[in-house]
Amino acid sequence: MTEPMGIATPVETIDDLLAAESANPRRLGRWRLTLRRFTRNRMALVGLIGISILLLITIFGPWILPWTYSQIDKGYFLKPPSARHWLGTTQAGRDVLAMTVHGMSRSLVIGFVAAIIQTTIACAMGATAAYFGKLTERAIMWVIDLVQIVPAFLIVAVLMKGHSTPKNSWIMLAFLLAIFGWVMTARVVRSLTMALKHREYVLAARYIGLPAYKIIIRHILPNISSLLIIDLTLNIGYAILGETGLSFLGFGILAPDTSLGTLIAEGSQLATSYPWIFLAPATILVILVMCVNAVGDGLRDALDPNSLSGGRA
Repeated sequence: MTEPMGIATPVETIDDLLAAESANPRRLGRWRLTLRRFTRNRMALVGLIGISILLLITIFGPWILPWTYSQIDKGYFLKPPSARHWLGTTQAGRDVLAMTVHGMSRSLVIGFVAAIIQTTIACAMGATAAYFGKLTERAIMWVIDLVQIVPAFLIVAVLMKGHSTPKNSWIMLAFLLAIFGWVMTARVVRSLTMALKHREYVLAARYIGLPAYKIIIRHILPNISSLLIIDLTLNIGYAILGETGLSFLGFGILAPDTSLGTLIAEGSQLATSYPWIFLAPATILVILVMCVNAVGDGLRDALDPNSLSGGRA
């Protein structure tokens, strides 16, 4: 007996579906493809896991640790690591572990805040200069050249010494690091904007009467978002190193507040006789910057279509 016409067997139906799936594979979106390439980069994943662990430590550490960074344990001055103080104590009798956790949180906050402000300023200045051109571009490029040639370190040191207080020192330091660190990114944003402002979708938005700031925000900056994400990530590491250097020399975070730079400065004077004061913050700083750079390199490779580090899509 023959089967009724128009009715396919289950085997034939499955084969047809598999053939159709192989003939027309589903296309991956840009961000899904970027995520796949990023997850194939082992060093980037290690860096992301490391940053996540350090962030969790800074968030929950003060609630778990038996000591706060400002507490003084009388009678336990310059004591080595023990069950009472896991990483020892400082010359003032403060717990090194609690101070390191607080210093890491302060350095991370400064890094994130400075990087966000820095990237925002670079986007605004670079895109505005390229989009409007003429007198606006010349004025902004003059500002960029001026900021680039001034002795930024000296100005930051003078301003921090003369106008900062223990309560607002981290805010002022983050702001100053951003003010003097945006110029190179602004130049790159300007170059990319000049290449994009004559594209069809930008011209169409201009012809329908869309304001300039909306064209920049909606049509230009999203198309260079890969550069901005990479720059934002790497600027976090640069800001942390900048804060550490300034605090090490005494121009950064002011006591009684603390950061990784102030802890390293205090521990460097006693590094040979009491090494635990120096080793803890120095080790955290190295791990933190390496993790941030690993994530930045992973994002750069994942967003670069010519890079082969993420494997084939």
